[in-house]
Amino acid sequence: MITLKSPREIKEMQKSGQILAGLHIALRDIIKPGISSWEIEKFARKYFKENDAIAEQIGFEGYEYATCVSVNDEICHGFPRKGLILKDGDLVKVDTVVNYHGAMSDSCWSYVVGKSTPEIDRLMEVTKEAMYKGIDQAQVGNRIGDIGAAIQKYVEDENGYGDVREFIGHGIGPTMHESPNVPHYGEAGKGLRLKEGMTITIEPMVNMGTWESIMDDPNGWTARTADGSLSCQFEHTIAITKEGPKILTSQDKKRDAKYLLED
Repeated sequence: MITLKSPREIKEMQKSGQILAGLHIALRDIIKPGISSWEIEKFARKYFKENDAIAEQIGFEGYEYATCVSVNDEICHGFPRKGLILKDGDLVKVDTVVNYHGAMSDSCWSYVVGKSTPEIDRLMEVTKEAMYKGIDQAQVGNRIGDIGAAIQKYVEDENGYGDVREFIGHGIGPTMHESPNVPHYGEAGKGLRLKEGMTITIEPMVNMGTWESIMDDPNGWTARTADGSLSCQFEHTIAITKEGPKILTSQDKKRDAKYLLED
């Protein structure tokens, strides 16, 4: 079912999104060579508690953690682990969902541990820009396919990377995963028409090599690139309004000025 949110409900989701954005900003100083990915999980749990928020992922279909921490060739749903020590040049994706007094927000961000490389910098730049190209298509009257087509064209045709198909965006609120599905590939002009009040995630996952993935057999959750190449992801929760798409999980008010709700 698709739920259309009122302006008041969208404002409440923005409060949740601001908590989530604050976590991602704080992680910039936490993620460094020598820490374990479990330390990211511990920090997130503490941060949510201090902000009177709930880590909504815990218990979802049996998932045990507040965060997904996916490293290098892990595309998504990586488990935070005490034995995984981060090192210089690792590409880390941290994905989590916040419930703040019933209002949901979902955002993934990518981080380089220590010193980066030009190849990683380019992959991250393309992935983030792909997200924004998708957001620009999230207009009242457009269709779901317009979002995916813009992302796929930019990622694959213009930059030669792999645009992951198996994992997609989704509606959000009042539960974590709702209709509609929001693929990051597709055909312009096709699919569900977007309406004012929809709240969705746009979260492209971009691989340096093939778009194809394989599942990590030991845990049954984690997806990896089929060819072992690096994978990157950025995700925002957005509201579709008559004034255009509004980012509810913004970390950069200057970059996102045209996408922010009016106070």
